[in-house]
Amino acid sequence: MAASKKVIENASRLRYIRALQRFQKSILSYLSNSDTLDNEKYNKKIDNALKLLNRVEEVQLYKGELQDLQQFVKKMIAYKDSNEDIDNIKEELLYSANQLEKSKNAKRYKKDKHSYSKYEDWE
Repeated sequence: MAASKKVIENASRLRYIRALQRFQKSILSYLSNSDTLDNEKYNKKIDNALKLLNRVEEVQLYKGELQDLQQFVKKMIAYKDSNEDIDNIKEELLYSANQLEKSKNAKRYKKDKHSYSKYEDWE
């Protein structure tokens, strides 16, 4: 009984994470690829993405990068219906997305601490 509950929790967590990622990707692709940006279209895009996100139950996330992703999505939603200029919104969100990617990559790749020492055997 406990194992099936764990499986359901994991499935709902994954579903929520994928929904967050889908939300982020759709908004960022709109901001970076659209020729004509305006607040009205941005708000409409957020509304459409929110429909999909709201279908999935929100789950508590514990991993740092996933919490950052969740905060980033909330930040995107917060810009909806704001009086902020769309170019400022684009600049701010693309910068934040870049920082999020940088923090993910920093954990993924580890620079060798003593990179020269591995070549000493060759001499």
